[in-house]
Amino acid sequence: MTLQILDKTTTISEQRFLLPGYYTWKEFEIIETLTADAGNLRITYLDGYIEFMTLGEEHENIKKIIAILIEAYLFEKGINFIPVGSATRRAKEKSASFEPDESYYIGDKKANPDLAIQVNITSGSIDKLEKYKRFNITEVWFWENNQLSLYHLKNGNYEQINQSELLPDFDIDLLASCVLMPYIIDARTAFIKGIKK
Repeated sequence: MTLQILDKTTTISEQRFLLPGYYTWKEFEIIETLTADAGNLRITYLDGYIEFMTLGEEHENIKKIIAILIEAYLFEKGINFIPVGSATRRAKEKSASFEPDESYYIGDKKANPDLAIQVNITSGSIDKLEKYKRFNITEVWFWENNQLSLYHLKNGNYEQINQSELLPDFDIDLLASCVLMPYIIDARTAFIKGIKK
């Protein structure tokens, strides 16, 4: 008798869960320590609220494609940058801790990155811009519902913009259409061709 084992590899999709209740910074640190070994789990803290998010394959695929194309643009245009990925932004005095999906210093390193990218496959419960505002991140680009929404920090608040003020020649519509292409080679080729026009 031959035993057959079916390969039932599955991938999880992005899921978000707002932990009920209010938590002090100390309680947040304890919860963070308890969940430290949980792979592909992000924890966000903002003003006493804690949100957990699992990172699904679709989320990771989109964030990586966006990063590849943004970096291709920066290289092509000769713009110096420092990629810092999803490095945690955290400060007790700001009552916030979170990880952007991708982030960049444009030019030289500063107190915080100039640009942050956030991919949202499912809608979050915590104010999506407040945490970025606490760290004075100049621009935040959100990928939601297969499109990009851009926000620029002006006078302490974010305003939605149609075109990046940080990278004024960046073709946002080209980026969005290339992210949706089925093959990354085709996406990169079309993107590079588009930015050279």
